[in-house]
Amino acid sequence: MSIYGDYIKSVIRTVPDWPQPGVNFRDITPLLQNSAAFRKLIDSFVHRYQEMDLDAIAAIDARGFIVGAPLAYELGCSFVPVRKKGKLPFRTISETYTLEYGEAEVELHSDAFKQGDRILIVDDLIATGGTMLAAAKLITRSGGRVVETATIVDLPDLGGSERIREAGYNVFAVCSFTEDE
Repeated sequence: MSIYGDYIKSVIRTVPDWPQPGVNFRDITPLLQNSAAFRKLIDSFVHRYQEMDLDAIAAIDARGFIVGAPLAYELGCSFVPVRKKGKLPFRTISETYTLEYGEAEVELHSDAFKQGDRILIVDDLIATGGTMLAAAKLITRSGGRVVETATIVDLPDLGGSERIREAGYNVFAVCSFTEDE
């Protein structure tokens, strides 16, 4: 957890029973609307990664872009979007992953990385880990090396961060929420 983790967590809004009964949705919108909190969020990532000699930030569509772009700027590395299927205009490689109610697919430009590039994957939240693992597979297939996966919120009760660790990737989350919080 980040030094600002408790503060960041306090700014995130929980919306009960959305998008369906029994689900507590963790809404980062108040965090983005609060300039001091957003700055602390980006600073949390910058402080963690400023000495890691990264080549690129791979940010997952779409909320990962919110953190990934300013982080890439601050660290002086490239920004690479990992997009939902059909959103990239050039040659792509794709990876399918399982959702709670079906499947989805993410894509990456085939020329996004050079062999051995050091990549940080960024998204807003880890739930079941499927999207993050699909992105990691794409990056590895394209020649990049995943240094770590990073997120604003981890929902450890859903098992995603554990699945990512079991696949051999490090996980960093600024804060986490259990189901009863």
